[in-house]
Amino acid sequence: MKKLLILLILFCDCVFSQVQKVGGSCEDCELIYEGMPKELNWQIIMADAGEPGERMEISGIIYQKDGKKPAAGVILYVYHTDVKGEYTPAAGQVHARKHGHLRGWVQTDAQGHYKFNSIRPAAYPIRKFAAHIHPIIKEPGKNEYWIDEYQFEGDSLLTQKDRDNARNRGGSGIITLTKNEKGTWIGKRDIVLGKNVPDWGPLKN
Repeated sequence: MKKLLILLILFCDCVFSQVQKVGGSCEDCELIYEGMPKELNWQIIMADAGEPGERMEISGIIYQKDGKKPAAGVILYVYHTDVKGEYTPAAGQVHARKHGHLRGWVQTDAQGHYKFNSIRPAAYPIRKFAAHIHPIIKEPGKNEYWIDEYQFEGDSLLTQKDRDNARNRGGSGIITLTKNEKGTWIGKRDIVLGKNVPDWGPLKN
């Protein structure tokens, strides 16, 4: 029995040591797992037809560190404010209430594609920060970590200081939205894994 216990401990240490710690501190990143569906797709609809606000669709490709080869099987978790600029939980929402109800997960396909449909987020009521979408990445072999927020060109609250202070983690998060014939805001953002992410790199033995 004692031998079995020792073997079990060694096995667990070996398995868990393979998760590389990257990205530094990540406030509330653990909430990515709260309410996460068992099966994920490369695209998702986060806001139903009754959700107030202007419709928005954002898509892109997640690339490996070289910026050329698509990264398959990467989870992207996003959440944002509603049309009032608040993280309002849904009635009866149990998981991650502080992230509100406009949250969702996608997992890249073999070509690295992802897409999420929602509504265009509003700035916080205090009007000190530009409207944004929070993204968290979870890739195989590494812990979850944040990349630069999605922000929008033309936002009057997006200042030069904001641009200068951007970390460009995963690449620039400032995107251009254009309306299609249906009145939906369309945006594109490609993401490069590990770009400007601290401690990201090959797993060291």
